Amino acid sequence: MPSRSSLFADFSIVVLAAGKGTRLKSALAKVLHRAGGRTLVEHVVRACLPLGAREILVVVGHQAEAVTGCVTPFGARAVLQQPQNGTGHALRVARAKLGKTKYALVLPGDAPLVRTETLEGLARAHLQNGAAATVLTAVTEEPAGYGRIVRKGDQSVAAIVEEKAASPEQKEIREINSSLYAFTLKELWPCLDALRPENAHRELYLTDAVAQLNERGQRVLAEVAPEAQQVLGCNTRAELAEVDRIFRMRKCRELMEAGVTIFLPETAWIDPEVRIGPDTVIEPGVQLLGSTRIGANCHIHTGSVLTNMMLADGVTVREHCVMIDSRIREGAVVGPFSRLRPGADIGPNAQVGNFVEVKKSRLAAGAKAQHLSYLGDALIGAGTNIGAGTITCNYDGVKKNRTTIGAQVFIGSNTALVAPVRVGDRAYVAAGSTITENVPADGLGIARGKQANKPGWAAARRREMTPKSGTNRKRVSRKGAKGMARRKG
Repeated sequence: MPSRSSLFADFSIVVLAAGKGTRLKSALAKVLHRAGGRTLVEHVVRACLPLGAREILVVVGHQAEAVTGCVTPFGARAVLQQPQNGTGHALRVARAKLGKTKYALVLPGDAPLVRTETLEGLARAHLQNGAAATVLTAVTEEPAGYGRIVRKGDQSVAAIVEEKAASPEQKEIREINSSLYAFTLKELWPCLDALRPENAHRELYLTDAVAQLNERGQRVLAEVAPEAQQVLGCNTRAELAEVDRIFRMRKCRELMEAGVTIFLPETAWIDPEVRIGPDTVIEPGVQLLGSTRIGANCHIHTGSVLTNMMLADGVTVREHCVMIDSRIREGAVVGPFSRLRPGADIGPNAQVGNFVEVKKSRLAAGAKAQHLSYLGDALIGAGTNIGAGTITCNYDGVKKNRTTIGAQVFIGSNTALVAPVRVGDRAYVAAGSTITENVPADGLGIARGKQANKPGWAAARRREMTPKSGTNRKRVSRKGAKGMARRKG
């Protein structure tokens, strides 16, 4: 059996990604919609990459620039189809770029669940059987909406019948067309040249080229996909949601097989690039997005959303935290209801508590900010305690400024540190202070008005505010008199 590299030495791949996707009812091109953390067309191109084909061509049309931007980072080449006159026309457009390629795999850009191994199996079956075309098919209990595969007595393909043209008997067929094909190009080109737009949409369809191959006596075969879900398209929002669900469950199974505990995996939202170490626990309703990396023995509690985060071993993220582009080091505890904005660096065994926001700041080992604080553009030393309600006033209206707090410092509650400012090691800052000047090491910073007590002030104020009883009686008697007069009248 030839190796994968030798098998695909004479294959190119064409991804059809020019359509708009009208049934999605969206201004966004169909292949740019996302499922499983990536665009649909990116999933398809990534599945093709390990095959090592001569090249990958992506036929673009609707929102061509955006689609091109999705695929060229992976080495694919975009080919513009303008106007978009059907799948057969798309392959005609790609023809000039295919050069001397002998074979081609043709895939729709909205079939993101197809696996590399399935594409390899399709190519092998095509070559081993000497076919002019090999269609990837699937057997499903719900074939509605898909073209049906009508087979001959020798099991080759007699026709691909679209549902709207199918007879009642043909609609009972459960084998469907995936729109993924392997072609021998010298047999295909004459059929493409002969295509005519003899349909309601006045377009050229690739399925008509397959029919012409049959009419010319060429061999058309079918290879059944190992899982029907691999050929699912994304023509509606419901189908898009189902594909996303499948991707998410695939990722959860992969992680659980690697030793990660995921409670209620159907509620987890984990992107494909996420990596998690063994014995980490993921509670329900967690989102792990982008290139997040989580070490071993971590615990991510319900409702937290982590994007492009780096977590070392033994980290605890409590309920409902939102974090992006930051780092949490060994043994640290964050949350509940904490927010880490880009550039936060939470040191080993540090603690960031409820309703604390950290931006572009580093908390060294063992530092604590447990309640209701904003720490922006700050360096906070080891073992320092940040009291509730502390704010680093980092923005002066023009630029951001740095606050530096040393080690073993105690910052009292409701303190405002007006940057740029420095608090030395082991210093204290009194609660309620607004610190605008540096506080020396081992010193005490106090910046608040002197308290003045006024004995008896509150009692006197209450007496002033209380109406006299005689006045009340007079008011009542006047009201009573008026009432009696009305009754007499």
